[in-house]
Order: sequence, then C-alpha cells, then structure tokens
Amino acid sequence: DRFPQPVRCIFFLNMKKSLLLILISAFAFGQIQKVEPAFWWKGMKNPELQILVYGKDISKYTVELSDQIQVKDLTKTENPNYVFITVNTNEINSSLFKINFKENNKTVYSYKYELKNRKPNSANRASYTSKDVMYLIMPDRFANGDPSNDSQKNLTDKANRTEPSGRHGGDLRGIINNLDYLQNLGATALWLTPVNEDNEKRTSYHGYAQTDLYQIDARYGTNEEYLELSQALQKRGMKLVQDYVTNHWGISHWLIKDLPTKDWIHQFPDGEGKYGFKRSNYRITSQFDTNVADIDKKEALNGWFDTTMADLNQSNPLVLKYLTQNAIWWIEYAELGGMRVDTYPYNNKEGMAKWAKAITDEYPNFNIVGEAWMYSPAHISYWQKNSKIAEIDGYNSNLPSVMDFTLYTDLPSALKEEDGWDKGMIKIYNSFGNDFLYPDINNILVFFENHDTERFNEIFNGDSRYYKMALTLISTVRGIPQIYYGSEIGMRGDKNKGGDADIRRDFPGGWKGDSQNAFNPKTQTPEQQDFYHFTQKILNWRNGKDVIHNGKTKHYMPKEKVYVYFRYNEKEKVMVVINNNEKDQTLDLSRFAESLSGISAGKDVISGKDFSVNPQNKLTVSGKSSLILELK
Repeated sequence: DRFPQPVRCIFFLNMKKSLLLILISAFAFGQIQKVEPAFWWKGMKNPELQILVYGKDISKYTVELSDQIQVKDLTKTENPNYVFITVNTNEINSSLFKINFKENNKTVYSYKYELKNRKPNSANRASYTSKDVMYLIMPDRFANGDPSNDSQKNLTDKANRTEPSGRHGGDLRGIINNLDYLQNLGATALWLTPVNEDNEKRTSYHGYAQTDLYQIDARYGTNEEYLELSQALQKRGMKLVQDYVTNHWGISHWLIKDLPTKDWIHQFPDGEGKYGFKRSNYRITSQFDTNVADIDKKEALNGWFDTTMADLNQSNPLVLKYLTQNAIWWIEYAELGGMRVDTYPYNNKEGMAKWAKAITDEYPNFNIVGEAWMYSPAHISYWQKNSKIAEIDGYNSNLPSVMDFTLYTDLPSALKEEDGWDKGMIKIYNSFGNDFLYPDINNILVFFENHDTERFNEIFNGDSRYYKMALTLISTVRGIPQIYYGSEIGMRGDKNKGGDADIRRDFPGGWKGDSQNAFNPKTQTPEQQDFYHFTQKILNWRNGKDVIHNGKTKHYMPKEKVYVYFRYNEKEKVMVVINNNEKDQTLDLSRFAESLSGISAGKDVISGKDFSVNPQNKLTVSGKSSLILELK
C-alpha cells in the first residue's frame, strides 16, 4: 500500500510471472523421472556412453546437448516414455553438460549431466585370485548395525525377525562393525548376496529380485555406506565382491512395470493374445547340446526363474548395454574387487560374452566368477574363458572364473559312503582327474556349501571332524576357497525341512539382545570354538602360502579311505593326508617316494607337531582327521 496503484499492479504481475515460471520449472523437472546412469566418468577405455532418460511422453521432444556436444545416436522405442542418448565422452571437455529437451525450438526442460574424474589407476585395480579366501555373507542375516533402517516407508517388506523368510534387519553397518572378526578369521574377500533394492512383497531379503539397479536397498543402508565398506576392506588388504544378476529382475522394477520395448524381457503367449510368464525348465545343457529340440532350449533360456523374476533378454542391444554400463558403474563407484554372476548359463550366451569382455577390457585384472550350476566338469568348463570345449562350436565366454560344482557335489558323498569302485573317496580323486578340462584351473571357486545348498554341518549332524576334513581339502587344493557365513562356528540348517530360510539363519550376536555373541571368540561356546579355531588356523596359514595359491598338484589314488596329495613348486612342498576312517591309519610312505625324494621331516600346520617323513618311514594319521605337513 506504500506504492502507487500502477507500481503495485506491475509488482503483482511480476510475482505471478515468477510463480508461473517456478510452476513450469517444477513441471519440467517432473517430466524427467529417471536418468541412468545418473553420472559417469572421464577417461574410460570405451568412451561410448548410453544415457537412459525416462519421463512421460519424453520422446516427443527434440534432444540437444549443450556446448555443441554431438549426439552420436538417439534411440526412441515403441514406449514414448523413453529416450536412449549415446555420446562419445572423449569429445566432451567439460565436467558438466546439459541434456536439453526442446519443443518448437524452445527448451522445455534440461538435465545437468556430470562426468567425474576417475581415481588414479582405477583401470588396473586388483581383484580376487587364488591367493584369496572368499567369505559369503547374506547381509540380512549377518548383523544389524543400524536398527533405524530395518523398515522403510517406501519399501513393502517390513522387518519381522520372527518370520523365517522375512526381513531380519542385517545391514551394511553390521558388516562394517565386524570386519575385525572377518579379518582375524582369515577371510580376504567378501561376497555379499545382492544388496541393491529388492522391493518385492515377500522374501525380499535374498535380494535376487532387484527393483533398482543403481540404488542400495535402504534396509541395508546407502550407496555411500556400500562404498565405505569397500574402502574399509581395502585398508585391510581385503576386497568387496558384488553378486551381480544379469538373468532376471523383480517384477516390481520400474523398468519392468513400464517396459521400454516389448522384448526387453522374455514373454510367452497365453493363448488369449496376452503375453507373460512361463517357468524355465532349467535344462541349461541345451546351451551346447547338439541334439536339443528348439522348444526345450527356448524354455530353458527364456523361461522365468519364478513368477516374481522377469527374465531379461540380453540379445536386445539396449538391455545388454544397460547391464554392461550398470556393472561398470558399480565397479567404478564402489571400487569393487570382483563380481560373482548369478545363474550364468541361463542368459543369452553371445550377449554375456560381450558383457564379460566389455568389463575385462575396461579392467584387465578384474575377476568375475559365474554360477554354472552343472554336474559335469565338461559342462562347467565350457563357461570359462578360452575353453577348448567351447571352441568346438566357436564360442568363447570371456568369463574368467567358474564354480566347481562337481567337487561340491562329490565331497559330502565321498565322506559319507563306503569306498567302492565309484564310491567314497575315489570321487574326490576322479573330480581332480578332470582338471585338464579347465583352461585356468587355479581360477575356479571351490566350496562345499553356499546360500542355496544344504548346510554342510547339517549333513554331518554337527560333527566338526567332517567340517575339518572338508575345509582342509578346499583350503589346500587348486582354486579359490569359498566358505559360507557361520559354518566356521558350526552353524546348521535343514533345507529339506525348513526351506531356504533355515540355511540362512541369523549369526548369533549380530543383534542387540542376542543371548550369545559368537563374533567374540571369548564368548563362543566350546563347540563353536572347536570349529572357529581350526578355521582361523588354516585360513591364516593359507594366506601366505604361494605353493598353495599357484603350485602344482600330484595326487595318489585313495586306499583304505585315505586320500593323499602334494602341492609343490620350486621352493616348497606340502603333503596333505585326509583319513576318512573312524580308526587311525598307518601309511607306508614308500608309495609316495616320487614326491618325498630328499624329504626328511614335516611339521603339521594345525597341531605344530613334527613328523619324520621319508620313503623308509611310516606315518600314522588319526581317524576322521587330516594332516597338512610342510615338508623339509
């Protein structure tokens, strides 16, 4: 009222104009609902970057980049809510540029895109090798370091520790808080089951039905905490291994709810003109079976794992590029030390060969192990890079590592059965007799259980003697040993009776108020200490033994349920004896003369006892036990 009427009118009109501009800006910003990846890095070996922009009818606008940056390719799909913009980052000099969306030559809205600087020597990062021991954690069941994030308003599945298949509250902070325990145990690499957002309604704790590939599930923490974990591990000389899923996403993924293209996922006609779910027949030998029927191969590869897991089509170039860039984004952002890929043979194998090559071209030392859950070493070795078997049909997976499911399958039965022509300990001998099939035998993952299998300690009713024999084996043979959380304290779980949830029990002491804390060796029960101290001793010894990491193997056919093998190089030699008898066995060492030439003594790694070891002597081994002798 202090101003004349004309001035007040002009002021009012300007305010209305400003308010209108604010509303227009808010609307324009709302048009862009997603940009993925949200940022990238300069100096990548492959400078081509594909940016997905998602928003209501966004494809109707003209796309133009600031600073006269050229759009190398612009892809619009049948869904008007998507555009895929490809640029060459080598041609962009600034750290920030604008993606402008125009209509009638006017910018309707824009997005500021950032190109960050890579960390020094990022491309040559170290990854896990046969020098490492990989410790597998299901984060929801390990330790709850931050109870405040157990449930989230925008995530459906709420915390309920009384529900075996529910969310229990374990998180990244819980893992960070227990790194001393893991390092002291002797673990050097941590494989976490997926921690990206999984917003399915039930059993979301396992993480394999992801709904946002660029976001850590808020019930686990934040992207920043994931990076914090990785960096904390690096300070200890340890590595973070990401569990990556290329085969399927959760049906609640925002991209699945509004598909960019109909063939983004595999869909099957239902006879009424609609398309959707069909379960896989799981017969993945169809990938290389020369006698396979086309319908069987199609159902194996294109069928869904479950009703909540939409099967991705890696033969679609947009899908493959999305998966490739997302994997590289996490490696670069979270400073990863490796990956494990779920259900590897269920993917389009040509697409996955390109995926693996793109990653290892960018990071030459980076290790990726694929889950090829098959029972023949010929079938498994097909999936390792440079496989002679795969060459028969002109294929190379480019996948550095595979998992030794043959050994996993044979080991429990070998320890349970009475010896026969093809039963008992001979199964282990025969398993290693197939090593010639693998192009890189030291780079395979060896294990006797994981998050999908029966607990080893359940199979043997908690008898630590069997665990010790099995751990001795995977810790001293070729490859990368992997152990499953809690087995080192004797944890059990009956998958046949209690389902998957029972083999994924909570680690005792990981929750405030737990009656017992097994993270502290001083408060472990005597039974837990029996498992723990053996594990700690053998893993920490292994960490410094190049003869185990890279040495050669010579093994001797089992006799009287006793299996003997040697690991050796030019400097060292180790003799391993596994006695699967209830009673002590005395070995005539003359049988092993070719491996004992020049040897006079050996010290047992576990007990510290000295033994006289030469071809003229005999060696007595206790029943249901093992010896690891460093020979002199």
